[in-house]
Amino acid sequence: MIDQTKLPTELLYVKYTDYNDVAYAIKNLIVRGAPAIGVSGAFGLALAALQSNATTKEQLLADLEKARKILHDTRPTAVNLSWGLEQIMNVANKGNTVQEIKDLIVTTAKQMAEDDIKINMTMGKNGSELFSNNDTIMTHCNAGSLATVAYGTALGVIRATKESGKNIKVIATETRPVQQGSRLTAFELKHDGFDVSLIPDTAVGYSMANKLVNKVVVGADRVLRTGHVYNKIGTYQVALMAKQHGIPFYVAAPLSTFDMKSTPDDVIIEQRKGTEVTQIGDRKTAPDGIHVINPAFDMTPPELISGIITEAGVAKPPFDETIPKLFEAKK
Repeated sequence: MIDQTKLPTELLYVKYTDYNDVAYAIKNLIVRGAPAIGVSGAFGLALAALQSNATTKEQLLADLEKARKILHDTRPTAVNLSWGLEQIMNVANKGNTVQEIKDLIVTTAKQMAEDDIKINMTMGKNGSELFSNNDTIMTHCNAGSLATVAYGTALGVIRATKESGKNIKVIATETRPVQQGSRLTAFELKHDGFDVSLIPDTAVGYSMANKLVNKVVVGADRVLRTGHVYNKIGTYQVALMAKQHGIPFYVAAPLSTFDMKSTPDDVIIEQRKGTEVTQIGDRKTAPDGIHVINPAFDMTPPELISGIITEAGVAKPPFDETIPKLFEAKK
């Protein structure tokens, strides 16, 4: 995988043979983005299976469960991680022998990676129909090929829009405090030849008020059946300002990102370390001894969302009616 903490100054690929290293990579944002950590979790369990010295199915399942918990606890908000781990555990339970289980897990993890690319390309095509020639599209955080196995969710929609022959421009927010927008999104889009402008998070309202943007698309780390969307911190205020200025606000997320059981009260918002806010790299930007509130995600309510783009189609309000229909269409 690409070490995303080194971008944009260095494009460094890292290789792991131990699931504990994969857990560290997920926890420390070496790999990030909901679909990417879902598949990374699956590959982590595949490594756990290959690392195991178990001689019976029961011993192997016990080793896998231990690894599953370590991997799961790295990022509590993004539902794709638990989805990816659950897919592998389900397959593991179906095998009869140790070798058969190991083979099944490795095959399934590889298939999940291939499926992610196909799903994102289908989602991109579905979403591209919502965008017009000469649109300027704002996006927040990074929901591109770096956040997935390849292609991307929100950036996948932007890519597919350009590939359909439409001329588009992109405005990317810097996405403090870890700056996924400036380090990753701007890097990806410039690398791929897009007309991209970077703005500070505080310039979202300015950009909208001055008609510099006419549509917004973001990714998601969890979507509830009610249409409540959990995404990178700052998404909520982007959606609020879009609503104020009459700008359509879209979310792009595969069905694996949907949580059809939880309510907003059930969702744990990950709180990250204060040093992400009080320093940039090793340089201090705030005084010692202050309190820091550093949530990784926020919740955007359904009334601010124009549509949720998936591989099965686009859900429009009322989401509690249209989202279940997407899952029925997928069957």
